[in-house]
Amino acid sequence: MKTLKLATFLTLLLFSTSQIYSQNTDSDTEKEAVLKVMKSYKDTLQNLTTEGTFQLFSENSEVFESGGVEGSYAHYIEHHLGPELGHFKKFEFSDYEIDVQVDTPYAFTTETYIYTIVLKPDDKGDTRTIKKKGVATSILKKMDGNWKIIKTHSSSRNSK
Repeated sequence: MKTLKLATFLTLLLFSTSQIYSQNTDSDTEKEAVLKVMKSYKDTLQNLTTEGTFQLFSENSEVFESGGVEGSYAHYIEHHLGPELGHFKKFEFSDYEIDVQVDTPYAFTTETYIYTIVLKPDDKGDTRTIKKKGVATSILKKMDGNWKIIKTHSSSRNSK
C-alpha cells in the first residue's frame, strides 16, 4: 500500500512539474516570437524604410504618438512616418530595452530608448540632429499563428 501511495505521489509530482516546464517553454517561445516582431519593426525603421512592416501590424491597428491619434498603421505610414523617413539621413535607436509580457492570445511590450535622427542637408547644405528619449507600449495579438501589433503608443522628450 505504501508503494502504491509513493508511486501515485511521484506520478502526480512528475505530471505537475512537466506541465510547469511545458508552460514555461511555451511562454519563452511566445516571448521570443514577440521580440522578433518588435526587433524587425525597429530594425526596418533604422534602415529608413517601411518595407515588410505592414505584415507586423493587424489591418485594424491603432497608432498613437505623442498625444496624437494617428489612425491605422497604414494611415500612419502614408501620412506621417513614411514621408518623414524621406527626410532622414539616419535614424538610430540606442540604449534600447524591451520588456515583454505574454498572456496568450495577447502580449504587452514596453520599450525605452534614445533615438537619434540626422536630417538630410537642407538647401544650404546644413544638417540637423534630433536626439530624444522615447518610450513605447504596444499590444500584440496572436492571429492565425502570428503575432501582430494591434495598438502602439509612443512618446518622447528631449534627451539630456
